[in-house]
Amino acid sequence: MEVLTDEVIASFQDAARKLTGPKRRAFEAQVTLDYLDGNIWKAEKVFGWSHHTVALGLNELRTGMTCLGNFSARGNRKTEEKFPELEVDIRALAEPESQADPKFQSPFLYTRMTAKAVRQALIDQKGWTDEELPHVNTIGEILNRLGIKLRPVQKTKPLKKIKETDAIFANVRQENQTADDDPDVVRISMDAKAKVPVGDYSRDGQSRGAEATEAWDHDPEAEQKLVPYGILDVTLGLLSIFIGTSNGTSDFMADCLEQWWEENKAKHPNARRLVINMDNGPENSSHRTQFMNRMVMFADSTGMEIKLVYYPPYHSKYNLIERCWGILENHWNGTLLNSVNTVLEWARTMTWKGAHPIVRLIEKTYDIGVRIAKKAFKPIASRLQRHKDLPKYDVLIQPQPV
Repeated sequence: MEVLTDEVIASFQDAARKLTGPKRRAFEAQVTLDYLDGNIWKAEKVFGWSHHTVALGLNELRTGMTCLGNFSARGNRKTEEKFPELEVDIRALAEPESQADPKFQSPFLYTRMTAKAVRQALIDQKGWTDEELPHVNTIGEILNRLGIKLRPVQKTKPLKKIKETDAIFANVRQENQTADDDPDVVRISMDAKAKVPVGDYSRDGQSRGAEATEAWDHDPEAEQKLVPYGILDVTLGLLSIFIGTSNGTSDFMADCLEQWWEENKAKHPNARRLVINMDNGPENSSHRTQFMNRMVMFADSTGMEIKLVYYPPYHSKYNLIERCWGILENHWNGTLLNSVNTVLEWARTMTWKGAHPIVRLIEKTYDIGVRIAKKAFKPIASRLQRHKDLPKYDVLIQPQPV
C-alpha cells in the first residue's frame, strides 16, 4: 500500500463526492486497487467510502460489465435493520450515558459518547470485530436515526455537584447492568413530573387547524393541579402513568408502585428482585421515614427484594423516566389541558418506543407531612441494608414473611 497523506486522502474524497453512479464506483475501485491493494474494508476505514460500493466497482472493473441503477426500485435497508443485534448493542451502550433535554424542548437524547467511541465500545464490550462493523460515519448516522445525537457545547453555569457524584453514577451503572443481565430481576425507573395546572393555559406549543387555539392571555392561579407519576418498566419497555388529584406524597408514590405491580406482576412471574431507579427527592428520599416504611411493607407483601438505586443530587434528568416526560410534554403542549379527562386522554395517546402507556387516575386524598417517630422507625431502619460507601443512594430491603 502506497503512503497516503491527509492531503491526498482529502483530495480523493472530494473527487469521489463530485462523481455519481458508475463513474464514482469506478473511481473508488481504482483508487482502492492502486493505494489499498484492493481491500474494500481499508477503503471504508481510510476514505469513509461504503465497502459495498467499492466492492461493486471492483467487480465492474474486473468483468467490464456496468450495473445500471434501478432507481425506482431502489430501497437498500438501513444497517440497523439488516443487523438488529447491532441496534440493540448501540442502545445498550449509549442510553446509560444519555440524558433528557432538561427543558423538554426536544425529543432527542443527548449523549456524551461520540460515534468513534461507540464503535470502539462495540469492539471492547460487545464482542464485535473491526471487520464486522460499519465505518464510524455509518455508526454516527445510526445514532442519529435512533434519536441519539451529540450534545451541543454551551456556556452555562456549572451544575451543582457533590463530592460523591462520580461514585454514585458509577454505582448506578453497575447496579443497572447487573439487573439487566439477570433474567430474574426487574428494573424500573420512576419519578413525578411537574404538576399540571388544569385550565385554558398556553403551553407554548403548536396545533394544526383552521384557526389558532385560544388560551388565556394571562395565567391565573389554577383551581386544580394534577400530579403525573410515571413508572417505566425498563425490562419490558412499558410505560405506566398515574395522574393524582391530590398531593405527590410518599404514600401517593408507594400506592402507584403497588398498583403498578398488581397490574404487571403476571408479566414477571420469576421476579425475585425489583431494582428501582429514582432521584433523591424529598418525598422518596432514603431517609424519608414514611417512604422507607412503605417500601419495607411492599417488600414483605410481594416477597421480592427491593433495591433502591438513586441518582446523584441535581442529576435527576439522567433517570430514564425523564425522557418519557419530555415526550409527553411535546405531545400535549399544543392543546388546552382544561379538564382532568383531557389530561388523561392526551397522556394515553402519547407513545413510548411505539407503544401507548397505561394511564390511571388516582383520586385518593393524601395528607402532607406524614412521618414516623424516631423510636417507632428503629425496627424499620434495621431492615434497610445500606451501601457501605453510599448509604443514602443504595438501599436493599429483604422481604420477611407477612
